[in-house]
Amino acid sequence: MFADLMNGFALVLHPYVLLALMGGTLVGYLIGAMPGLGPSLGVALLVPFTYGIDPVIAMVALVSLYMAAEYGGAITAILLNTPGTAAAVATAWDGYPMAKKGEAGFALHISIISSGIGALISAFLLIATAIPLSELALQFGPTEYCALGVFGLSLVSSLGGVSPLRGLLALCIGVAFAVIGMDPENGTPRFAFTPELFDGIPLVPALLGLYAISEALFMLEGQDANAPAIKVSKVWSLPWSRYRNLWITILRGSGIGYIIGVIPGAGASIASLISYNETKRASHDPASFGEGNPKGVAASESANNAAVSGAMAPLLALGIPGSATAAILIGALMIQGIQPGPLLFVRNPEIPYSIFASLIIGVPLMVIVGLFGARLWVRVIDIPASLLAAVVTAISIVGAYASENSMFPVYVTLFFGFLGYVLRKVNIPLAPIVLALVLLPMAETNYRQALVVAEGNHMIFLQQPITVVLLVLALLSFLVPLIRNRRPIPASKADSKK
Repeated sequence: MFADLMNGFALVLHPYVLLALMGGTLVGYLIGAMPGLGPSLGVALLVPFTYGIDPVIAMVALVSLYMAAEYGGAITAILLNTPGTAAAVATAWDGYPMAKKGEAGFALHISIISSGIGALISAFLLIATAIPLSELALQFGPTEYCALGVFGLSLVSSLGGVSPLRGLLALCIGVAFAVIGMDPENGTPRFAFTPELFDGIPLVPALLGLYAISEALFMLEGQDANAPAIKVSKVWSLPWSRYRNLWITILRGSGIGYIIGVIPGAGASIASLISYNETKRASHDPASFGEGNPKGVAASESANNAAVSGAMAPLLALGIPGSATAAILIGALMIQGIQPGPLLFVRNPEIPYSIFASLIIGVPLMVIVGLFGARLWVRVIDIPASLLAAVVTAISIVGAYASENSMFPVYVTLFFGFLGYVLRKVNIPLAPIVLALVLLPMAETNYRQALVVAEGNHMIFLQQPITVVLLVLALLSFLVPLIRNRRPIPASKADSKK
C-alpha cells in the first residue's frame, strides 16, 4: 500500500498531472460559483475533454473539479445569499448575515479554511477505509456482484429527495433505457431500432443531455435575479486567533461529512445540513445561528467538502456511486476502459492512488486559489444567462459528437436534454436514471452468470452470507424511506430558520 501511494504521489507531481489539477480546480471554482450549475454539471461537461487523455490525468482533473465546485457554491451563498450548489444552502444561513454585518471577508476565510481542513481529513479517512473495503469485495462472485448492483439500485429511495416515489419513477425510466441493446446472454437485440443502439444507450451523451442541456434550457428561462454583490476585503490577512472557537466545529463537521458521504445517495447536501444541525444543537447559544454565527459556516463547509472523499470510497472500492457526481465519474472511468470496483486496486492501482495523492496535494492549492481569488469568482454572476446557456450547449454537442465521431450521440444528447428538462419541471430527480444506466448492466450480467452456474436455481442467492447481507440492506434501504415518508411529519423548529 505504501509503495503504491508513493507511486501515486510521483504520478501527481508530473507537470501534466499538476496542470490538470490546477485546471480542474479553477474550472471547479467557476462552476460552483454559478448558481444552478454545481459539480455534477461541471464534471459532465469536462468528461468529453478527457477522450484520448491518459486516465490518471483525466481522473485527477475531474476529481479536483468535483472538490473545488463543492466549495465554490459557498462564495455566492455568502456574498449574494444565492448558494451556487445545493450543499451550500446551510452556508448562506449564517454566511450572508455575516456579509451584511461587514464580515464578508471573515466568512469567506472561514468557508475556505473549513473546506480545506474537511477535504484533507476526509482524504486520509478515504485512504484508510477504501482499501480494506476493496479487499473485502475481492471475495465477490456473480451473486455478490448482482446483490451489490441491486443494493445500489435500491438507493433510489434516498436519491428521490422529498418523494421516494418520484425516485422510483425515475429509476423505472432509467431501467427502460438501460435494457436497450444486445441481450448479454444470447445476443438478441432488445428495443434497438437502429444498429447504433446495439451497444446500448451511450452513457456520456446521455449524461450531457440530462445535466448540461437541461440546465441550459432552464438558463434560457431567465429565472435568476441576483442581489448586488457585497464588497469583499481582508480575505487573506485575517488573524488566526479568530479560529479559537471553531476547531471543534470543523473537526466534527469533517467526520460527519465523510460518514454521510460514504452512504450512497446521501451526498454533500445532507452532510452539510446534519453538520449544521448538530453544531447548533451542541451550541450554548443556538439562537445566534441564522444571525451570522461563524460556526454555522464552518460546520456546513467542512462537512460538504468532506463528503466528496466519502462519496469516492464506495465508487473506488465497490463500483457504486456515492453521489450523482460520482455516478458521472464512473462513466468517465468506463470511457477509459477501466472498471471501478474491487479489482481496480489490482488491475489499475495507479488510478485510486493518484486520486488519493491528488486529494492531499490539491487541498493546499484549493485553499490558496480560493483565498486569492474570492473576489474574482463572484464576478461570474455577471455573465448573461443566455451566453452561458449557449456555451454549455456548444460544449455538450461537441463533446457528444467527439465521443463516436458521428451525429447519433448528438441526437441522444438532445433527446435526453429535453427529457431531463421535462422531468425537472415536474420535480422528478435525474440521479436515479444515471444510477440505472450505470448499475443495471452489472446486476443483470452477474444475475445471468449466477443462474448459469446454479443451473437456474435461484437459491444460489441465499447460499452466500455476503449476498444475503447485501440483499437485506437493499430491501431496507428501499423500504425505510418509503415508510418514513408515509408518517406525518411534525412541525419543526427548523422551519423558522432563514
